[in-house]
Amino acid sequence: MPQTILIVDDEAKLREMIRVYLTQEGFRIVEASNGRDALFVARHEKPDLIILDLMMPEMSGLDFMRAYVKETNAPVIMLTAKVDDHDKIVGLELGADDYVTKPFNVRELIARVRAVLRRAQKTIEHEVLRVADIMLNRTTVTVTVAGNLVELTKSEFELLAAFMSSPGQVFSRLDLLEHTSSDAFEGYERTIDVHIRNLRAKIEPDPKHPIYVETVYGMGYRFAAQRPATTPA
Repeated sequence: MPQTILIVDDEAKLREMIRVYLTQEGFRIVEASNGRDALFVARHEKPDLIILDLMMPEMSGLDFMRAYVKETNAPVIMLTAKVDDHDKIVGLELGADDYVTKPFNVRELIARVRAVLRRAQKTIEHEVLRVADIMLNRTTVTVTVAGNLVELTKSEFELLAAFMSSPGQVFSRLDLLEHTSSDAFEGYERTIDVHIRNLRAKIEPDPKHPIYVETVYGMGYRFAAQRPATTPA
């Protein structure tokens, strides 16, 4: 599926020019002429990136950002004709990822679009961990196993995140304690063992014969580096 870009600008000719170039680059384009319409379009189209003019009627680009950044992590490239840096600074503080000052070279805008999308994808890949049938999302604090949502405690989630960040690495119990919010160093071995047992009960097909969280006798635990998925991707 092509990535969707929302162009928000009150200049129809400018929107058309950007749309033509980005369409040629393989992107799907949706448009809005002001911030208020952009809110409606963005909520329905869920764009992967937003190109946003700051000076618009009805609702400015900055007001759009104040409303919409609470609902999404979609990156934003601001368009501004102002020489004054104040709006640029405010926009960046509100969460914009980049800006282009009018007039601009469309090829430069396309290069910035691709760069911002690459950075956003790297962020997503870092926040979402996938190993075999298990997917862990740091942003939403959710875990699924073979597509089924699994409820974990905070400590169990932190342990699983540590394991999945470094599959195959052996963690001692003390190492694992440092990855949890617990500060109970006294009896930490039993604390970690209990967390591991509870985690296995929730993610393993057979907790008595674990295939994900493996015991390395005399050393600690590790997450299986490779495990064939049981369901199609």
